Amino acid sequence: MRKILIIGGVAGGASTAARLRRLNEEDQIIMFEKGPHVSFSNCSLPYQLSGVVKTPDELIMMTPEKFQKQYRIEARTSQEVVEIVRDRKVLKVKNLETGKTYEESYDVLVLSPGAKPIVPPIPGLEYVNAFTLRNVVDIKRINAHLEQNKSKDVVVIGGGFIGVEACENIKKAGYNVTLIEAENQIMRPFDYDMVQILHKVIVDHGVDLILSDRVERFTKDMVILSSGKAIHGETIVLAIGVKPEIDLAQKAGLVIGKSGGIKTDQNYRTNDPAIYAVGDVIEGYGTLLRDYYKLSLAGPAQKQARSVADHINGMRVDNRGLIGSSVIKIFDYNAAATGLTEGFIKAMHMNLDYDVVWAIPGDRVNLMPGASPLHLKLIYEVPTGKIIGAQAIGRGAVDKRIDILATVIKFGGTIDDLKDLELCYAPQFGTAKDVVNFGGYIATNLMNEEYKQVPFTEVRNLIDQKATIIDVREVDEFNQGHIKGAINMPLSQFREQLNQLPKDQPLYLHCKSGQRSYNAVKILLHKGYTDVYSIAGGFMALCFYEYYNDKTQGREPVVTAYNFN
Repeated sequence: MRKILIIGGVAGGASTAARLRRLNEEDQIIMFEKGPHVSFSNCSLPYQLSGVVKTPDELIMMTPEKFQKQYRIEARTSQEVVEIVRDRKVLKVKNLETGKTYEESYDVLVLSPGAKPIVPPIPGLEYVNAFTLRNVVDIKRINAHLEQNKSKDVVVIGGGFIGVEACENIKKAGYNVTLIEAENQIMRPFDYDMVQILHKVIVDHGVDLILSDRVERFTKDMVILSSGKAIHGETIVLAIGVKPEIDLAQKAGLVIGKSGGIKTDQNYRTNDPAIYAVGDVIEGYGTLLRDYYKLSLAGPAQKQARSVADHINGMRVDNRGLIGSSVIKIFDYNAAATGLTEGFIKAMHMNLDYDVVWAIPGDRVNLMPGASPLHLKLIYEVPTGKIIGAQAIGRGAVDKRIDILATVIKFGGTIDDLKDLELCYAPQFGTAKDVVNFGGYIATNLMNEEYKQVPFTEVRNLIDQKATIIDVREVDEFNQGHIKGAINMPLSQFREQLNQLPKDQPLYLHCKSGQRSYNAVKILLHKGYTDVYSIAGGFMALCFYEYYNDKTQGREPVVTAYNFN
């Protein structure tokens, strides 16, 4: 019989413990959690603020009593491990209820303390009611304050997953919400061109979204920004980010990786062969990045937990690294991403040739109730055609599409594989040629140099250059809103009007989403035109891209009217 101790009773720790018991009935397993709860749904925490999860106690999935009865695992709550004595294979543990410290020996130790919220030493923090959002206790504290506080003004600082989800749910609970992000965009798993959709969604639902502005200091119930803006808020939610809980590991002499997480081998074992680590506390290997980085997601933590339990019991571990897949709901839109983004590729100065597909097909047959456009961005390597990243945003099943693309990435698939994928079809679920297939068709057309494109992000520059922009939508669509200076030549009349187009200058064609402009470009190429381009994403993508910055910066729109449908 072995004695296995686990530090951390949520996600990775609890999953490791349960798997260990399934693999061995005789081992003694003890799990330490410094908080009062184990195995709670931390990813569901923000949804208690709006009442989607009715009470904080519903977030608790297991209790120490259930762990003991169902798994014969001893889960000790309110027990903080204060030191790892490696040479004696002993933990020093403080009982937070009694204040007494005791020792517990181990044969094998698993570290899963997670990550802690970042709380910068911002001047004046003591003058505001500031809260972090990490566990059930935090939720109860926020709820109690909101109920007691007569003010309706809440400020959320940080535009990552936690901040955005907190923002949405607090807004749904009836509060005035300001969301502040120091960078020029929220949600870094999405590129700047795609995330503008989410910016629009957030402001459309009455949230005051402030970007590119940093918190400088606090005064009484006020947030003062670097721009000089003063935002009133009697409740402040700090969602600036998290950092791995590595204090114990550092003190014990375990190796910390260059990204700031505990360094582990392919079996998630530290430099001490008796100590493993999983979850937010470690750095993972990125298969696309080909380097180590931190990834705070529940899915990888659960898989790592299973692998650790397997390796402790002499089983083989299949560690294929991380690609990073995530999804989020923001009001009535869903957004999912996997793999690399353009922004990440550029920020990391990766030596990588790639091309991009932007497409906005329908998420199901248009006749079906609830059918809506789905914005897809696909990134693939040149010349191999390997898929290396994808993002999807819309009202429909973006998770389904990104899950498919994440699977293709994991298996080293290419743009040709996307064309050939046989996927489920019925009108209420998708289209016969699914969104994913469309991505493959467009990518292979580009790879085969069947036509050329420019992204919708370049339209403002094209207008400044007085480029010839041709709108091939029908007249009624054009009249509802169009790019300023564009020439309307509907695809239904296009062949009859070709003699109006010059051959000695570049021509830029667009429609609503890109399909009709592709057809028009092909017509021109067959007629001897060579310097012609389709504006990828079309008028709809352009409207989403321009809207938030137009409204917040007071700049001149490049369209006569926006169209988002």
